[in-house]
Amino acid sequence: MKAVLMAGGFGTRIHPLTINLPKPMIPLINRPIMLHIIDLLKKHGINDLVLLLYHQPEIIKNFFGDGSEFGVNITYVTPLEDYGTAGAVKAAAKFLDKRFLIISGDLLTDFDLSKVIACHEANHSRATITLTSVKDPLQFGVVITDKQGRVTKFLEKPGWGEVFSDTINTGIYVLEPEVLDLIPEGENRDWSKDIFPKMLEEGAPLYGCNLSGYWADIGNTDAYLAACHDIASKKVKVDIREKKVKDRDIYLGVETLVAVQNLSNLEEMVVLGDNTHVQGLARLKNCVVGRNCIIEDGVELEDAILWDNVYVKKGSRIKGAVLCHNIRAGQGIVVEEGAIIGDETTIGDGALIKQDVKIWPRKEVEGGSTVTTNLIWGEKWRKSLFEGAEVRGLTNVELTPEFTAKLGAAYGSTLPKDSFVLAGRDAIRASRMLKRSFVGGLLSAGVNVRDTKMISLPVLRYKLTTFGETGGIHFRQSPEDPAATEIIFFDAEGVEVSSSTTKGIERVFYKENFRRVHYSEPGGISELPRIYDFYREGFLRSLNREVLRKTAPKIVLDLNHSPAGNLLPGILNELGCEVIELNSQATEMENVNTPEQVRRAMDQLSRIVVTLEATAGFWMGPSGERVRLVDEKGGEFSDLEALVTLSALVCKAESLGAIVLPIQAPSIIDEVARESGLKIRRTKSDGRSLVEAAAERGVQFSAAIDGRFAFPAFQANFDALFTVAKTLELLGKTGLSLNRIREELPQRAYRQIQVPCSWEHKGGLMRKMSEDSVDREATFIDGVKVHMGGDWVLFLPDQHRPIAHIIADAADAEQADQLIETYRRKVEEWKRELA
Repeated sequence: MKAVLMAGGFGTRIHPLTINLPKPMIPLINRPIMLHIIDLLKKHGINDLVLLLYHQPEIIKNFFGDGSEFGVNITYVTPLEDYGTAGAVKAAAKFLDKRFLIISGDLLTDFDLSKVIACHEANHSRATITLTSVKDPLQFGVVITDKQGRVTKFLEKPGWGEVFSDTINTGIYVLEPEVLDLIPEGENRDWSKDIFPKMLEEGAPLYGCNLSGYWADIGNTDAYLAACHDIASKKVKVDIREKKVKDRDIYLGVETLVAVQNLSNLEEMVVLGDNTHVQGLARLKNCVVGRNCIIEDGVELEDAILWDNVYVKKGSRIKGAVLCHNIRAGQGIVVEEGAIIGDETTIGDGALIKQDVKIWPRKEVEGGSTVTTNLIWGEKWRKSLFEGAEVRGLTNVELTPEFTAKLGAAYGSTLPKDSFVLAGRDAIRASRMLKRSFVGGLLSAGVNVRDTKMISLPVLRYKLTTFGETGGIHFRQSPEDPAATEIIFFDAEGVEVSSSTTKGIERVFYKENFRRVHYSEPGGISELPRIYDFYREGFLRSLNREVLRKTAPKIVLDLNHSPAGNLLPGILNELGCEVIELNSQATEMENVNTPEQVRRAMDQLSRIVVTLEATAGFWMGPSGERVRLVDEKGGEFSDLEALVTLSALVCKAESLGAIVLPIQAPSIIDEVARESGLKIRRTKSDGRSLVEAAAERGVQFSAAIDGRFAFPAFQANFDALFTVAKTLELLGKTGLSLNRIREELPQRAYRQIQVPCSWEHKGGLMRKMSEDSVDREATFIDGVKVHMGGDWVLFLPDQHRPIAHIIADAADAEQADQLIETYRRKVEEWKRELA
């Protein structure tokens, strides 16, 4: 007699176990599930097998071959399409000319198959369905039979009001070959939905055979863990190939015994595959460990399933979880019950994988992080949610509506109940989607939201400087990666939140210690209809209108379809400027400009400025913080050139006060400032440090290295809208042009490179750099900056990426290049020493 094994399913319900394996090949006690079914068939004298494949068929073929290694003869059939359970069997009809049995390749059962065959013969049945009783029949097809066992009714996925029996269809059938004549060639048909109901309708001999014993449909990860537990608790017996230790429920593979130093630490059923090493006093209870695994000293495994090539470092605790192939688990990790870790995942030291979390293959979990939700897309789960004051991730992949709702609840839980938060976004649809879910989380914590909808970020930050809100959030598409969204958090002064605030939000998020208010107390949503009027009034008060009216500059303004288009052109026209607007209509968009589109936009802006003989051209960033400049001759400015040029303009227009710059700003500015009498204050390069320094008395101008500028006479926060107007005022006041200022700047060389720098090496490299500069003049504001006469070099570890910046400023290009190369070599040498 032949048996047909159904082995073609996709196994989507049991992901991530089946991402790289077909479901029948999932290891169960270190052997594929289907191999246990083949053992059962052999036990009942069935050695001639037909395997129906579809999903990842080569993996099954490569393992089983012709079947001779396992004492059976195997024929493979791979239908061209998914024809359903019956249609797939029809594709193998030429091999099925006699009575045959059908069984799923991903079941675990110890049924007496000989009994169902005998039942089939005794009833002279054309088809016999193996039945069994279960506690919860709702998720299966219920089969009703008469006293003779003849099928009288099918109930597919019934409700409790329809359950007249607890006997269900197990998917094991004995069939006569003529049944295949009921299945059309090359069409999708299902046994329980199509063929058996048709036989019942035609009155064909269709019987059920009720068997007792163990039967489990391993359809999801919970069922997989339950099946492993049932084997350990002896509810079902399977063949275990590893050698049993005398008088113990312990099974050891080849070359494993010598690696076990203390068998007393192995409790209840423990299976260790070939060449697996359990070191020191590691404790294992009710565990199955695959081949070539290393379990270091102090590890605790309980009810855990480890597949092949898993390395668990000392002090780790894993309970009730599955670790698939080729996983590296760092020191002191904790994996809670129900977690599933996909193939080739790396888990950093001290990480916590929370209960029931599923991690898809080839992911990286940073050391010290807490994984609270499934990690499906993206490559990494970071230790920290925040990069500075922002949370950044791939839109609808890492930053999903579920994630942002939870983040909103965490943020709201750190704020006073009934307080108000200002919420805004850019013109991108994805930002709108994520902001809405975030706001829902805030409301659930009893926090009110003043929704500014689509708004320029400087307007939102300016409103925060007044009384009324405890904080603000802004959603925008990342300027560096259009596929990512950034959520920026601000305090009550419009300044990026502090690290202590972000740590507080992270603690609530990871512990899920949310404040859930009474159903009658959720926060409300309101709007601020005069928010633009308030900003406009302060904007105009901070400018010398007479200078602008007198000079009446002509400018070309590319508004990039940003919210600034609703505000800035009108203000500039009121000030007496002649404004030629490009892309001024603020519309909701699917995406911001790509780098290539920005390049083309800048080229167009440059040509229009020259053609119209305009004073200058300005390109606005989507969120209203960044601005790019074009001079009257069409010359485009890089962010660094704009920083130097605007600093020089301020120095020529003002004689008192200070300019605030990041530590890595070029020293050309110092030379220009000395001539004018302004002071240069250098600070850390992060946004919060720059804004806090800009808010001090007497500061005329502040700039970041990435094209963001602030004039604190209006607001200390970065503001591209005001930068445009103030630049025009200063040009009118000095009678200079942007091109002339740039041409008159002193000439120096500025170079910068990035070098790979792991998180573990950053502290050591900072120490090495400090030691190396002990006999030189050095500053330690941010990184280590070494001065060599008028030249300098700066080593600056990146705050959010595993890289470091080496920046040199020198009198000429040759010297700058030499400094960069010298310190690059030093850093590489120090990295080797630290490795």
